[in-house]
Amino acid sequence: MAASKYILVSLPLLNGQSANATWSNLYQSVSNIAFDIPIYKFQMPDLRVGTLDSLLSIGDDLTKTNAFVEGVTCKIRREIEEIERFTGSQSLSLCVNGVPVEIYFTRFSWDEAKYPVMAPIREIVNTIQESVAKLDIDLKVRVAEYTNAKNHLSNILRQETGSLLVRNLSSLVRAEDIVSSEHLTTLLVVVSKFRQKDWMAKYERLSTFVVPKSSRKLHEDNDYALYNVTLFRNVTEIFKAAAHNEGFQVREFEFDPTTMGRQLEELERLQCDKDHLHKILQQWCYASYGEAFSAWIHICTIQLFSESILRYGLPPTFLAAALAPKGKDEQKVRRILDQLSGGANSMFWNDEEDDLAMVTLIGGEGAAYPYISLTVNLPT
Repeated sequence: MAASKYILVSLPLLNGQSANATWSNLYQSVSNIAFDIPIYKFQMPDLRVGTLDSLLSIGDDLTKTNAFVEGVTCKIRREIEEIERFTGSQSLSLCVNGVPVEIYFTRFSWDEAKYPVMAPIREIVNTIQESVAKLDIDLKVRVAEYTNAKNHLSNILRQETGSLLVRNLSSLVRAEDIVSSEHLTTLLVVVSKFRQKDWMAKYERLSTFVVPKSSRKLHEDNDYALYNVTLFRNVTEIFKAAAHNEGFQVREFEFDPTTMGRQLEELERLQCDKDHLHKILQQWCYASYGEAFSAWIHICTIQLFSESILRYGLPPTFLAAALAPKGKDEQKVRRILDQLSGGANSMFWNDEEDDLAMVTLIGGEGAAYPYISLTVNLPT
């Protein structure tokens, strides 16, 4: 699943310019570079600022929470990709409440019902952190349940269809292939495909009391053949040891005519369990991806807002925008953003000492530019 890279930025409103005027300048300048560069005004909520000290104290937490929420979002997306690859099903659009994620992002609207803007920012961040942590735990549990069911079924199928050395023999042996009485018993022996003549020449002499001409081939696969042999019970262990020394593998087997039916029922049950858990996991992933993605964009919005206040001061006067330049166009767009932020002459970014202070204060990607910048990679 490919990703579309967006840069989410906030620009200061210089020289008393309005947000609309700054947006007009940005839109026109970017359009002059290339008409097809996606650019959107990003709607910022009027969050409760609190004190600058509270914003400073939450700065590191925001960066860590952003990374955590993005990580969980990516894990759910990778699980969806794995499910689609395993089933060969066509990729479905990833959505938030029925809206494709790219449209949700570019037309973002703060969810006031879930995250009231009058709540303290730290409280909102904690709410998001807790809800996404629960999604992370749920994902691990559901993936583990599905993986265990899939592995259990695979092991059973391997026993049914694998090499004669390990597979279940019930479906290969009929009642007439087995002799079982007070004195006689039948053993099943796995012989290399290339040593079958050797077996036929030696089996009667591997111990005393082997019934002559009692061995018959019951099944053959790519590497081995399965033979039966009838002998007296009291020489069973001697025969097994001698067969082992000759390189013939005696399989432990007890014939039960009801075994085959029980195994088929067990296979059907395991297949149904696996399919059911797979369907539940797939439905959960699609629903939870939207929830996790929405939480991530809300965290990005909070981080953009908080860092903008710390960079530009109060009251909040800045323009937020989302752009998706490709290749070399990104450098050109960055130069435009530098210019609209005042560049090296900006009152917010004016000497090396301030540069270092801002790196310490805010950190992260935004510290590399005279404006705040976050990278958002959207699945397409």
